[in-house]
Amino acid sequence: MDSLLRTEHENERIVLGLLSSVERDGARSQRRIAAELGIALGLLNAYLKRCVKKGLVKIHDAPARRYAYYLTPQGFAEKSRLTVQYLSDSFSFFRLAKGDCASVLQAAKANGFGRVVLAGKSDLAEVAILCAFEAGVSIVAVVDPHSEGEHLAGVAVHKAYDEVKAAFEAIIVTDVARAKASYDAALEAYGAQRVLVPALLGLQPLNGAIAVAQ
Repeated sequence: MDSLLRTEHENERIVLGLLSSVERDGARSQRRIAAELGIALGLLNAYLKRCVKKGLVKIHDAPARRYAYYLTPQGFAEKSRLTVQYLSDSFSFFRLAKGDCASVLQAAKANGFGRVVLAGKSDLAEVAILCAFEAGVSIVAVVDPHSEGEHLAGVAVHKAYDEVKAAFEAIIVTDVARAKASYDAALEAYGAQRVLVPALLGLQPLNGAIAVAQ
């Protein structure tokens, strides 16, 4: 079982590294990406083909008979999920989550958002709830359409925003498994200026969104 877990963790590391590399610079060569990830060129090529087949990465022609790659919306969502999944399996998760939540909550406070809702029931949401008191921000509810729980760390959990009866000014995305979907839903409902995202989720906030120090 330990061997299977190690294999899965290594698979997540490679896919995450590949997606992150494509996001930074889709024109870099496969040889360079393979060297960065510490794997053979043939293995990198196999992973890249798998990502293309899954719809995470697309290819387009580039000058000098080369190809360039870019992430699809599904690719961004998968990168976000893997980022948190990979960090969750390491001892650094709580430290990073606490720092990111503190930054997001400080940004909320600075923008006059004293009462917020968390989008997504997760370990990240629990950290945000723990950090909220120190930041002087009240977490009035957690919204997660996929959760069956009624409470998280003493905070009520609802399946939709319209079920939240208490007043609130902003949304903080804390969904680990479906970060991009939760972010998009919050944007559609409340607009970019009322939605904040912890940096470790790996999402790129839209223009006009509140900037959070990373």
